[in-house]
Amino acid sequence: MTTDTREVALRPSRVPAAVRAVRPRQWVKNVLVFTAPLAAGRLTERGVIWHGVLAFVAFCLVSATVYLINDVRDVEEDRLHPRKRFRPIAAGEISPAAALLLAALTGVLGFGLGFWVSGSLGLTLTVYLVLQVLYSAFLKHLPVVDLAMVASGFLLRAIAGGVATQIPLSQWFLLVAAFGSFFMVAGKRYSELKSVGADAGTRRSLLRYSESYLRFAWMLAAVMVLISYSLWAFENRGAGVGGLPWTAISIAPFTLGLLQYALEVDTGNAGEPEEVVLHDHVLQVIGLVWLVTIVLGVSK
Repeated sequence: MTTDTREVALRPSRVPAAVRAVRPRQWVKNVLVFTAPLAAGRLTERGVIWHGVLAFVAFCLVSATVYLINDVRDVEEDRLHPRKRFRPIAAGEISPAAALLLAALTGVLGFGLGFWVSGSLGLTLTVYLVLQVLYSAFLKHLPVVDLAMVASGFLLRAIAGGVATQIPLSQWFLLVAAFGSFFMVAGKRYSELKSVGADAGTRRSLLRYSESYLRFAWMLAAVMVLISYSLWAFENRGAGVGGLPWTAISIAPFTLGLLQYALEVDTGNAGEPEEVVLHDHVLQVIGLVWLVTIVLGVSK
């Protein structure tokens, strides 16, 4: 951790510990629920956006439950981590008992909202919680399996957006979501290994990984997600706004976005994907250009 980062972490926060414990910054991941409506060109429909927002909120609540459970279980390991030791539970700002009580509350609210929106969304949330609890209990110690379990969280977010809005999910969409998720998770592990090292005691599975293996994993995932995305883009390149094949054109900013994110991975700065998205201004501009081309491509 740099000196500036350490000073920021040590500075008292005005945000209540209970709010920080549910990791609101990581809720950025939950915008993935809007990817299915976006790819289908239906994001602006009133019913679709409303159900998408409800799915987003439900996933925020249930993921908060997962974060709290994980932080209670990992409290000793988190205290060895240069950044995670400042989390409220690891720092002793919230007791484990209070954290579990808060987890129960967010879980009840999240599942209540999810099943109210649709049974399929509630089932997706249930699968997400079960997989994440199994991951926290013992699967996180198994190399490769731990990558798949974390990646499943990103994939299920994308699926949740489809089932909540009753939009069919194409094979290409699922492949892009799956390999994109694996790309981010393998990059996350690579950054952790490069920045804190396998011997720091922060994550047992890191002992089984090498930088060369994780580099191979996220490079392979990057190739697969680019191929899958390109196949989807060419299959859906019907004339968009202005008669141009905007989905095919979107391959260019999509590729640049992958390369920019890979730069953060290679330098060891992608240990927290949401931090990359929030602070990398170049990636934000590329993402905006990609978003515009997609909207132009799927607009009817």
